Amino acid sequence: MTIPLRPSSGGDVGPGAPSAYDRMGGHDTFVRLVAAFYRGVASDEPLRGLYPEEDLGPAAGRLTMFLEQYFGGPNTYSEQRGHPRLRMRHAGFAVTPTQRDRWLKHMLAACDEIALPEAEDTELRSYLTYAATFMLNAKD
Repeated sequence: MTIPLRPSSGGDVGPGAPSAYDRMGGHDTFVRLVAAFYRGVASDEPLRGLYPEEDLGPAAGRLTMFLEQYFGGPNTYSEQRGHPRLRMRHAGFAVTPTQRDRWLKHMLAACDEIALPEAEDTELRSYLTYAATFMLNAKD
């Protein structure tokens, strides 16, 4: 099973319809989401330990680019890093149910903070929950 490069549902689909990226508010929204998420990660010792870089800034940049691309924004992530291959990129880390739950706790709190309209909020949370579970590769 792979995570599609674009969302398959949500909003009007067809020529000229705004992308989820646009409906969610574009670049500024994703920057705010990721900044709020990493504020939570920085204070969560067990989760923070999964991030090898001392500075979370590069990880925040990569996550922002990935989410923007996934939701129909610029393809910067693929242009700079190639296909996302999320499971492969995270294979070196034990992603347990506990770590998934910690990650989701901070990501969903970040969703609360950015306060998207209901339809876009549901679409974002649905994907994040799906993706977090998809990344599981170890038991607690």
